[in-house]
Amino acid sequence: MPLSRRALGAALLALALLPDAARGRDDGPLIAAASDLQFALTELAAEFAAATGRQVRLAFGSTGNFARQIRAGAPFEMFMAADEAFVAGLARDGLTRDEGTLYAVGRIVMVVPVGSPLAADGTLESLRRALADGRIARFAIANPEHAPYGRRAEEALRHAGLWEVIGPHLVLGENVSQAAQFALSGNAQGGIIALSLALSPQLAARGSHDLIPQDWHEPLRQRMVLLNGAGPVAEQFHGYMQSPAARAIMERYGFVLPGG
Repeated sequence: MPLSRRALGAALLALALLPDAARGRDDGPLIAAASDLQFALTELAAEFAAATGRQVRLAFGSTGNFARQIRAGAPFEMFMAADEAFVAGLARDGLTRDEGTLYAVGRIVMVVPVGSPLAADGTLESLRRALADGRIARFAIANPEHAPYGRRAEEALRHAGLWEVIGPHLVLGENVSQAAQFALSGNAQGGIIALSLALSPQLAARGSHDLIPQDWHEPLRQRMVLLNGAGPVAEQFHGYMQSPAARAIMERYGFVLPGG
């Protein structure tokens, strides 16, 4: 489906805002990765480089925005989506090698920073009480319009009957990594983010978290795919993602693994 002029302009602007290292072409293939992978994939890329001597470059962001950038001609060689529906759409449009490979299923958690009036409670009862008592000013999720983790957060809040009442208090991150920063910065009383981010050493000490029941939302089936024009290093990294070493790292960050 062709992009509208507005969507094309937004995608090209997003590409223009990529760091210079990401836009360059001389240091390995560029991988577009959902932001829930920020810490796990950075570790994986370092292990891949140590094992193979090959480098990949990582760009993290929302899956929906990356899909638009790919349609606009962004120079990615591999796409690691947080929602397989976006890979399916690109495959239908002939922009990928194949229909991709399921690499993980993500989970969402309620997270609260140290000192919050909320308790980390995956049933959202603490949030319900705090909303009723007027103890919530801001609550962070990723933007549901283009971030799969934001859509799942919305689904969980709707399941709990809180979506309408929490609306005025929502702070929307451009992606789930930004939502995690909002939720744990002290500027919000909590949020719903990816388990993989809550478990990261960089964020774990800044708050506490609790799993939201997985039947409260659609599954976060995460799929990766090689894009047309992918080279041999991207192919090698794609294969590495399915290795025992890579699976062990992904499991440590809380991902449910296919075939596990």
